[in-house]
Amino acid sequence: MAKLLLIGRLGKDPEVRVTKTNKEYVAYTVATTNHTPSSSAEGTQPTTTWHYVLSFSPGANNYLRTLKRGSLVYAEANFELRQPDPNADPDSPEGQRQIFLRHETIRVLRRPPGDKEDTDAE
Repeated sequence: MAKLLLIGRLGKDPEVRVTKTNKEYVAYTVATTNHTPSSSAEGTQPTTTWHYVLSFSPGANNYLRTLKRGSLVYAEANFELRQPDPNADPDSPEGQRQIFLRHETIRVLRRPPGDKEDTDAE
């Protein structure tokens, strides 16, 4: 098993979606910032990476629906690298290597300004 630990901000409100087999899931994005060395005198240059996470757990999905864009979160996800389908068009998602992040847990570290709810975890 491979696990990814993320500390970052939700890029938008989590979205409820449905699979081809009519199974409900929630998709959310976490933006993380890394500071890489810069050639200028300023020292480091911040770079943002977007992580797309999917949750198929009904209990977690109910909680995820309550989260708001801008929340600072700690999230854990199982990490799976999917190899491209050799018969698929190389420009299609199926024809490219994909990183699949399956939601395990999330904890709100700080809610966005104006949101007064207590912090919880699912």
